[in-house]
Amino acid sequence: MEGELVVFLGPTLRRAEAAAVLDAVYLPPAEQGSVVRAVRTYSPRAIVLIDGSFATAPAVRHKEIHWALAKGVPVFGAASMGALRAAELAAVGMQGYGFIYRWYALTPLADDDEVAVAMSPPEIGAAPLSEALINIRLTLRRALRSGIVTAPERRALETLARDTHFVDRSYARLLADARSTLPPEFGGALDRLAGWLPSGALDRKREDALGLLSKLARYPQLIVRRADTPPFQLTESWAYDLDAAGLWGDDIAAILAGSSKMT
Repeated sequence: MEGELVVFLGPTLRRAEAAAVLDAVYLPPAEQGSVVRAVRTYSPRAIVLIDGSFATAPAVRHKEIHWALAKGVPVFGAASMGALRAAELAAVGMQGYGFIYRWYALTPLADDDEVAVAMSPPEIGAAPLSEALINIRLTLRRALRSGIVTAPERRALETLARDTHFVDRSYARLLADARSTLPPEFGGALDRLAGWLPSGALDRKREDALGLLSKLARYPQLIVRRADTPPFQLTESWAYDLDAAGLWGDDIAAILAGSSKMT
């Protein structure tokens, strides 16, 4: 399966919808070790990171993405964990796409929690079980522009959403919490918002994911193995992690040849 595109995808976008846009190997949300396994198994033409796990397993490490880049494998990111890692690793060549990526890249101390959602187990599809805070915030801003809520009402609702744990965030929960905690004069706005949400809610994560997959499908020439791969230095802690996971091998050790060394 030499030269496949590998996409890590979960709750952001249904796999069938993604596969209709871009022909690729679709894998469950990435976790620690997933990128190393993908490089070894598929020798991929490129890796696309959309979704990642972080609560039930250690999150995909920056170091393994850096390692893939150092081996010349292009790595793209968008929408969720992919946008976050792309913003953090742009300096070593990870390529980000979309609104959420740009927001993370331009916003100091932006919270990982903005894109976090609960999801079903990967074995049954990794479907979303909650709503991302960034989607809720953008939807509330759209509601403000549409005259559904006022600025103070938007701020109060956004505060409620931010104060809710990510596994419990949903529009139904937000409306219920607002009705039980906000002053009675908010009632009219909540009624308007409840009626508007089915057609007015935004899903920026989905839009960014579809945008990246569509771009790669339309412009395959963007997938280029870099000649100027970033320097890579293996750390002792990551070496131990790899060894414990059964992922240590000659391909990882070989990248230390030349100027790199273990620290």
